[in-house]
Amino acid sequence: MSEAFNADRVTRLCDFLHQSPTPWHATRCMAERLEQAGFVRLEETANWQLELGKRYYVTRNDSSVIAFQLPAERLASLRMLGAHTDSPGLRLKPNATQYAAGWLQLGVQIYGGVLLAPWFDRDLGLAGRVHVRHADGHLESVLLNVDRPIAMVPSLAIHLDRDVNAGRVINPQTQMSPVVMQSDSAQLSDLLADWLEEQHGLRAVEVVDFELGFYDVQPPSLVGLRQELVASARLDNLLSCFVGLEAMLACDASQGALLVANDHEEVGSASACGAQGPFLGDVLKRLNAQVGGATEESLIQLIQSSLMISCDNAHALHPNFQDKHDERHGPAINGGPVIKVNANQRYATNSVTGALFRDVCREADVPVQSFVTRSDMGCGSTIGPITATEVGVPTIDVGLPQWAMHSVRETAGTRDVDYLTQALTVFLNRSELC
Repeated sequence: MSEAFNADRVTRLCDFLHQSPTPWHATRCMAERLEQAGFVRLEETANWQLELGKRYYVTRNDSSVIAFQLPAERLASLRMLGAHTDSPGLRLKPNATQYAAGWLQLGVQIYGGVLLAPWFDRDLGLAGRVHVRHADGHLESVLLNVDRPIAMVPSLAIHLDRDVNAGRVINPQTQMSPVVMQSDSAQLSDLLADWLEEQHGLRAVEVVDFELGFYDVQPPSLVGLRQELVASARLDNLLSCFVGLEAMLACDASQGALLVANDHEEVGSASACGAQGPFLGDVLKRLNAQVGGATEESLIQLIQSSLMISCDNAHALHPNFQDKHDERHGPAINGGPVIKVNANQRYATNSVTGALFRDVCREADVPVQSFVTRSDMGCGSTIGPITATEVGVPTIDVGLPQWAMHSVRETAGTRDVDYLTQALTVFLNRSELC
């Protein structure tokens, strides 16, 4: 096992993270790479004409994507990879314009389980999608990315809150609204008009609706004397999206393979494009109808002959908080992918799927680790159990170890990027899943 990391791959990762401040931008970036690799875009509202031996992709809500390659012969099984495109953050409220102490602020709502304290004193940009109405009445959806410091959530000086280091409760309604400019009359609508003209050349359009969020504009970086670490926003879970895509593009095109990256995992996955929604199931039905057995019986056989590896980052052993881990289950950064286990099915792993992934890592010459949360602490979850429940596909939950999950800036290992990519590529190349 090499001690070096693949510099080209990590550079691609950093570029992807930098260009993907929102799920819509991440999906667009993934779609562009898929098309460059020869994948054909499908539209859900059109009739599909699928051919064996070809590669396709489809998006939903412009924030979730499924890419798949069909085998040369009848589709009998699929090697599936799963991840999610969304990350916790600060989303604008519909009527966001507000003023305080002579400053224009923008009101935010909390998306997902945000670690709030690291958002203070950061250079914030704004990104998402905006829907506009043109003069002739037609509606258009465009992506917006104001990728420069336009806002900040300033901290309160310690002199005015002497007990702050003893642990202060942060009120997201009253203490998290970013300041944007010194004004008591500026409107968000005017700012949006300027940005739309600047980025898309749109003039005389009406902003009808938007989904926008703040993000830290500090770019990803490699950290450590030997660049052991990659630090960035949104590693949870764009790191898994990237690794899954890298494996998909590198694998043997003769096998049946599928990558799904769902939106809305951080808020429960209950949406049309989330893992609890019908997106994956709809695609599998259409695949079975055209290149499978075309019966309900054959669809069940296809699903039960397949396997899903759900990839979502794991909690790495923290050098300053080692007591937060079970002493025998503290995954090390750069120690390889982590099998995530929970007896209460917060993760979908069982001994069958766990054994298969361990064998995949053995074949790939990649180290593998295990994570179980302390028995006196709660446990998060992933798209794994939801996908297994909704679709019925055998599933394992794995991920790369990271620090500071749900912070505005997270940290993972540069060597781990290669480890998981190699393991997933071996998995996609397997002729048999058992």
